Amino acid sequence: MLGNHLKCLSLFWTILICSFLIKIPFAFAQDRIVLKRVNGLVKLDGLSDEPAWKGIEPLHLIMRSPDFGNEPSERTEICIGYDDNYLYITGRLYDSQPSQIQSTATKRDDWKTSLDHIGVIIDTFNDNENAMIFVATPSGLRIDATTKNDALGAPITNLNLSWNTFWDVEAVMNDDGWFFEMRIPFSSLRFQSTDGRVVMGLTVYRWIPHKFEMAIFPAIELKHGFWGFIKPSQTHEIVIEGIASRRPLYVAPYILGGFGQTFDLNDDETAYIREDDPDFELGLDVKYGLTNNLTLDVTLNTDFAQVEADDQQINLTRFSLFFPEKRLFFQERASNFDFNFDESNRLFHSRRIGIYDEKPVRIYGGGRIVGRAGPWDLGFLNMQTAPKEDLSSENFTVLSLRRQVINPSTYIGGIITNSMDWNGGYNTAYGLFGIFNLKGEDYLTLRWAQTFEDGADNNPVSLQNSRLYAIWERRSIEGFAYNMSYSRAGEAYNPEMGYERRDDYTRFNSRLLYGWLLGEHSAMQGHDVFTEGFLFLRNHDNSIESAEFGPGWEFRMKSGFNGRFAAKLYYEDLLEPFELWDDIEVPTGQYTFYGLESSITTSEGRLYSITTSLQTGTFYDGWRVTLGLTPRWNVSPHLEVSGFYQFNKLMFGKRDQSLLGHVGRLKALVMLNVELSIATFLQYSSIIDRVIANIRFRYNPREGNDFYLVYDEGLNTDRYQEIPIHPVTSNRAVMLKYTYTFNL
Repeated sequence: MLGNHLKCLSLFWTILICSFLIKIPFAFAQDRIVLKRVNGLVKLDGLSDEPAWKGIEPLHLIMRSPDFGNEPSERTEICIGYDDNYLYITGRLYDSQPSQIQSTATKRDDWKTSLDHIGVIIDTFNDNENAMIFVATPSGLRIDATTKNDALGAPITNLNLSWNTFWDVEAVMNDDGWFFEMRIPFSSLRFQSTDGRVVMGLTVYRWIPHKFEMAIFPAIELKHGFWGFIKPSQTHEIVIEGIASRRPLYVAPYILGGFGQTFDLNDDETAYIREDDPDFELGLDVKYGLTNNLTLDVTLNTDFAQVEADDQQINLTRFSLFFPEKRLFFQERASNFDFNFDESNRLFHSRRIGIYDEKPVRIYGGGRIVGRAGPWDLGFLNMQTAPKEDLSSENFTVLSLRRQVINPSTYIGGIITNSMDWNGGYNTAYGLFGIFNLKGEDYLTLRWAQTFEDGADNNPVSLQNSRLYAIWERRSIEGFAYNMSYSRAGEAYNPEMGYERRDDYTRFNSRLLYGWLLGEHSAMQGHDVFTEGFLFLRNHDNSIESAEFGPGWEFRMKSGFNGRFAAKLYYEDLLEPFELWDDIEVPTGQYTFYGLESSITTSEGRLYSITTSLQTGTFYDGWRVTLGLTPRWNVSPHLEVSGFYQFNKLMFGKRDQSLLGHVGRLKALVMLNVELSIATFLQYSSIIDRVIANIRFRYNPREGNDFYLVYDEGLNTDRYQEIPIHPVTSNRAVMLKYTYTFNL
């Protein structure tokens, strides 16, 4: 057994070394665009009618959807220029039906296909993997984001809307359409220059929702999928000459005051005792540009009171749920810390810092450095947390390096993580990886990791504390595409700073697809058929633990209507009972069951849309029905209402057991203007018998200047479910937070 795994490890390194020796040509060549300087002062009023724009020719946009390659249906003129300090993008977006322009309620970073908008994607290091995204609406609202790993799986994965930076935009609507001017400081972009010459990747697009139409530069084919327009590998190279680096210093102190209440069981577990917790905090965040491509972030007494709560979920698996990182401090160039395997498994997950047992832990402070040093993408992080209950104070350190080799889409790199507490306990991990663009859309990814911790054998040549992952894929939705992977985690592999759903397993996964893109005269834009499945083996005896397999069909209409249908065969071998909730559990044994899955989404280019999903079929020794509804309605330019409802019904007739679960979410956004917003968030879960309410008032006159008023409350909906009786309120908090950023 060990010999077979050592052969796999040997093969891994053989492929890795040989890949360096293969001369792989670039997939394509393109003519770089040398940007022109603006001729004078740009007055940021949205109209771009000042003399500074004279002599700068508009980019040539073509239609990407609904019919790729056609001229846009509406006249679109977008120009780009720069001076010593800023990159400027301006647009004259004419519309023959100005009354149809959709500029409805949305908040900062709420990116929707129901809004008219302009998008700018900038691959600042021209690395074909990472990019910054700047989006503006006709009302002048700013939306910024980052994408990584060439936007694979976007928008679910590798698209980060929690990232923010400093930039400005002004927009104007009139009877001819809408017009904008965007100003992005070079100090916000991070780039690498050679003798004052910088090469970046650029994509610019215009979105017209009532036509579900996108005009874009450059021409990015539909085979890359709907979200292919944000892929850094598809940007067009631009050259900016004669700019000097500037090292900005942003100092952002904050003040926070509030009051909280919690209700906890007393030591005898006979009653709930209320604890009042007044709170007053001072803290500081500092951002400094060490170079034009390296940024230092320092934080003291870090606070995340304004971060939106996680979505409640009903977990019908025997594994822990994965929740994404939303905290702003960890967002900039977060891709530099990526070391991901299959599913959501990863060697480093920043939510392990400052969150324990789903509750916040005070962070004394720390620092991070991200950017590029020579040819290397660099990420360094060190943070110290406070003790809490039975948890001692901990220090967390991460160092990550990666660099481009062979061609623009091939990378090698590594990562080291270390956590250490005051009692001497430690957990250390390292990982090595290679991402190889073999040809065209074909990629091979190889990853290897090991962990070491106090009290363990820590054998550096053992597979027991190791992780191996390999995937070969063709990234396309046209023609034949595939995704085949192998993954193995040893019994002693334990990345305390990461996330791992299972222990001690080997996994095989495959997805085969054949897709069609249809012509101009079809109402359907494309569809595909696929088969997908996985197999989990227990390492100690190679027995099957879990398996899933089935075919499916997906379609996409030019109107934006889309859907997915799949049939699944499942196999589970339970060595221990699987508890779903309270006294409901699935006994040990081997189970084969079947299911159907479907989802339909109406056009998200409309002011009202809804997504429906259905999963039904047998479930272990019973059956299940899971129905989901996600409606969204832009009621007016100042109000948006959205919701989510999920119905879960499980029946186990032989055991006379059943589970009925409901999850509901209601969100309302009142946008008084681009600076003032009120967001309400109401969640209900019948499984935990609790309503969670969150109201956030935000005043944001400019980036870095924020005032938040946040109210949180948890209400118990079944107080008499057990003795002692639960209080009406499980927790309550009111927080005021003000942050002001000084640009020094």
